[in-house]
Amino acid sequence: MRVVPVPVRQDNYAYLIIDQPSNKAAAVDPYDVSKVEAAANRLGVSIIAAITTHHHHDHSGGNETFANKYPGVPIYGGSTQVLALSKLVKDKDEFVIGDNVHVRCLATPCHTQDSICYYITDSTDKSQAGAVFTGDTLFQGGCGRFFEGDGKQMHAALSYLGTLPNETVVYNGHEYTSGSVAFAKAVDPTNDGIARLAKLVEDNEMTTGLSTIGDEKEWNVFMRLDSDAVKNATSVTGESVIMERLREMKNTFRVKLVNSR
Repeated sequence: MRVVPVPVRQDNYAYLIIDQPSNKAAAVDPYDVSKVEAAANRLGVSIIAAITTHHHHDHSGGNETFANKYPGVPIYGGSTQVLALSKLVKDKDEFVIGDNVHVRCLATPCHTQDSICYYITDSTDKSQAGAVFTGDTLFQGGCGRFFEGDGKQMHAALSYLGTLPNETVVYNGHEYTSGSVAFAKAVDPTNDGIARLAKLVEDNEMTTGLSTIGDEKEWNVFMRLDSDAVKNATSVTGESVIMERLREMKNTFRVKLVNSR
């Protein structure tokens, strides 16, 4: 099993999930079909499915082009709002990519009500860590906006992802990590985990796939609502209310620049 990120638009990620023995692959959120196709050709793999994390245009907007380019190839997603959907999935549904990559669907409504995260494992290599494609639900050090949900739903979604094995590799929908680090430092400035995440950003232009669920539990303030730092920063009580307040703070957060003149 191999995962290959394909940067699209300004800061989005599409992905190829490759079953290496069969050289078959699924494309995750293939917004720019030509880029995804070029990556597949370069790697010598055949695309046999598209997987959509949610209906927003920057994630499902390439699906109609994909359907025309790959007629008959299934397009998975969590609602009929997903463009060119052919395979509707719900929580705990499962399917296989190629011969060996097992996919389990995790419903995580909040950013959108049809948000689905996809947890993958290799049935032929139990020693290889699984991976999860989180769309705009979980970011490295952050989470998505609550466009169609509330703090209670996002807390439930991130808690659900937190039940995956700690070694699960996280692949998200955007390169937002630098901004997440800045906000996290403001909320929890003495957290050693956040310092590690800052170093990750410093050393890597592309951070997707470089963190795990275990890491996120250490440095992601949205997954640490019970910490004293988050409670003190938000000045409210109750997990859902803390989540709401934390997201409001992130929405209006701006990095303070020191005037050097």
